[in-house]
Amino acid sequence: MTSAQASKDHPEGQKPPLLMDDHTVATVRESKILILLRGLPGSGKTELAKEVEQKYKDSARLFSADQYNIRPAVRSSTGGEYAKLDEDLNSCCERHEASIIIVDDTHHDRERLEELFDLANKFQFTVIVLEPKTPWRLDCSQLKDKNHWKLSLEELKNLRPTLEKDMLPLYFGWFLAKRDEDNLRKTAHEFLEQLGNLKAFKKHLQAFSCEDKHKMDLLKYFAKTPNILHCTTKFCDYGKAPGSEEYAQLEAVRKGYSKAFTLHISALFVTPRTAGAQVELTQEQLHVWPSDAEKEAMPKDVLPRGSRAHITLGCASDVQDVQAGIDLLEFVKLQQAGREGENMGELLGGKISYYDSGMWMLVLPRKKEVKTIFSGYYGKSGVTAPHLGGKKGLLSQCQIV
Repeated sequence: MTSAQASKDHPEGQKPPLLMDDHTVATVRESKILILLRGLPGSGKTELAKEVEQKYKDSARLFSADQYNIRPAVRSSTGGEYAKLDEDLNSCCERHEASIIIVDDTHHDRERLEELFDLANKFQFTVIVLEPKTPWRLDCSQLKDKNHWKLSLEELKNLRPTLEKDMLPLYFGWFLAKRDEDNLRKTAHEFLEQLGNLKAFKKHLQAFSCEDKHKMDLLKYFAKTPNILHCTTKFCDYGKAPGSEEYAQLEAVRKGYSKAFTLHISALFVTPRTAGAQVELTQEQLHVWPSDAEKEAMPKDVLPRGSRAHITLGCASDVQDVQAGIDLLEFVKLQQAGREGENMGELLGGKISYYDSGMWMLVLPRKKEVKTIFSGYYGKSGVTAPHLGGKKGLLSQCQIV
C-alpha cells in the first residue's frame, strides 16, 4: 500500500483487514509478521500502531521511533540514532518474544527500510506496510500543527517526496502462515524422501544427471528453498517490471493487501530443476491474479488463467525460483494435450505419475488447505532458507508448534 494510493483507496476511517476481518485476524495470529507503519509526522501512524498492538496484545510488540527520541529528518545515511532501537528489535526476534512486531516510524529512508527488510529475512517475518488513511496525511500545512516534534513546514516538505511515491515490492504474493508453512515443508520432505526411494523413480535418474544409478537424495538436490513459502502473484522488481504499477493499483490488490486467503494445494511436482506445489485458485483469488501471468511465461501458448499458481518448495543449485511456475505449465500443457502421465503407484495416499524428461506429479488424495496473508516481499532477491541444523533444506526452519 502506498501513500499516493491511499487517498483513492479508502474513505476516512476504513481500517486494514488485519484489524477488521476475522479470518485475517486468526491467520495473522498464526503467522510471523513485521508491520511497518509509514507516513509523515502527525499523519496518524501512532494511533494506528497502537490499535494494531491492542488487537494482538498477547503476541505483539510495538517499537516506536518516538520512544527512542529519533527525530524525523532527511539523512544522507542512517546513523547511530537507531542503534538502541535495533538492539532491542534484534533481541525481541532472537528471544521469540513476539510473533507480531510493529515498528512505528516515518520510514521515508530507503536505506533504513532495507535494514528492516534484512531483519525480516533473517528471522523469517512476512512484511506488511501500513499507512494512515487520514485526509491530512500529505498536507504539510496541517501536519505542521499536528506533529509533536514541531517540525517546520519546510522540514515536512523535505520529507514528503519519498512518502508520496508508490513503494512497490520485489513481488506480491500469498505468504503462508507459520504453522501451515511448517506443515507443508514436512509434507514436501516426506514426498521427496519417498519419491527418491521409489523403484520406478530410480529407473529415470538420468534426467537428473545423477552419477549413482541406484540412489538419489532429493532433499539434498533441492536444498535451496525459499526463505518463506509463498505463492507469487506479480513480480514487480520494485516497480521496474512492466505493468507493476498498474497491478498495484488494481482495486482487488489494494483491498486484498494484508488480507488472509486460504489456498488449496492439489498436487506436488518434481522436475530436474524444481520441486513445487500446484495451487488451485478460487474466483476471489483470481481477482488478484495478473491476466497475463501465463502468457508472460509462455507467450505462444493459450493456458487457463491461474494455471501458473504454485508454491516453490525447492530448486536445484543453479536454478531460480521462477522456474517452478514454468515447470508447472509444462505439466499443464501435457495435460491439455490429453497426456495424464504413466501411473507409477501411490505416495502419501495419492497417485504418482511420470510424464517424461524427469517430470513427476503427485495428485493429493485431498486438497491441502494453507492459510496465507496477501502482501509484498520488499527485501533482496535470491534470499533462501538458512540452514539451522537438523534436516537439510525443506525442514531447516521448521518449529514444533
